Amino acid sequence: MSPVSSAVDFARTRIAQGFRRIVSGDPEGTPDWVKQLADGVDTGYFGPGSAAWAVHGSLPTLVGGVRALLMQALHPGALAGVMQHSRYEADPLGRLAGTTQWLTVVTFGDTVQADRECARVRGMHRKVRGTYPVGGEMREYSASDPDLLRWVHVAFTDSFLATHRVWGGPIPGGEDAYVREWAKAGELVGVVNPPRSVAELDEQIRDFAPDLRGDEAAWKTVDFIRSAPVPLPAKAPYSVLFAGAVATIPESHRRILRLPRVPMTVAKPAVGALLGGMSMVLGPASPSMRNANDRVERLDEKQPA
Repeated sequence: MSPVSSAVDFARTRIAQGFRRIVSGDPEGTPDWVKQLADGVDTGYFGPGSAAWAVHGSLPTLVGGVRALLMQALHPGALAGVMQHSRYEADPLGRLAGTTQWLTVVTFGDTVQADRECARVRGMHRKVRGTYPVGGEMREYSASDPDLLRWVHVAFTDSFLATHRVWGGPIPGGEDAYVREWAKAGELVGVVNPPRSVAELDEQIRDFAPDLRGDEAAWKTVDFIRSAPVPLPAKAPYSVLFAGAVATIPESHRRILRLPRVPMTVAKPAVGALLGGMSMVLGPASPSMRNANDRVERLDEKQPA
């Protein structure tokens, strides 16, 4: 291998490790829970060829994650839980790592791992309760409240679908399949009656309209997400991801959050170029997907002929 090729490979490896450190919270970029995805007793709730694997195994999830945070800020109850009980300001990357762990394990793990991870999340939710102001009065909330759980679920599902629609590839079974499959993940953390089609997803988001509002807490959160304290080399790429997230949010929700309009004619090629470059660095599959594929192949080999 030539010195130039060696230098390129070294740089690619360092960039990939740095990226995975940010999203996983692990110094090496491959925490134990990622390694454990290679083990297990079954394919999991979804498996290769599923809509969930196609969506969550692709890089547009980076845009979808930012969009989901912005969308969740629309609901004062969900926002109060984050502001009062999470470390999102003191340790935003730690919170990101926790969310990434849940998403990845439920998507790519076996059913035992997915159930255990969802039990961890439900346990955290039981501790999250408090009050938030509504119309001059204080309203109680709990993270285990079915309505709040459903809002977080639909905001998440809508965000990952909306960004994949612009920057992702084909979804096995189509968009309805993704919404239907990911309803299972919602149920595992306590969501009642999650949407199972794009039409139901859109309807449930519309039903939340009276509960959504912009206030100082929401606008402060938006500002924090906009200027998230990522490492210096990641600031410019992150600003592109943020612009892409904003470009996919409906105007009615952008107005509430005081977000500017970002033309899709600008955001689509900019984000596409960024994700294309990241794909060249990171490779066609994440360590999580590779480990999950190894598990499935091993299980298939054990099946009688």
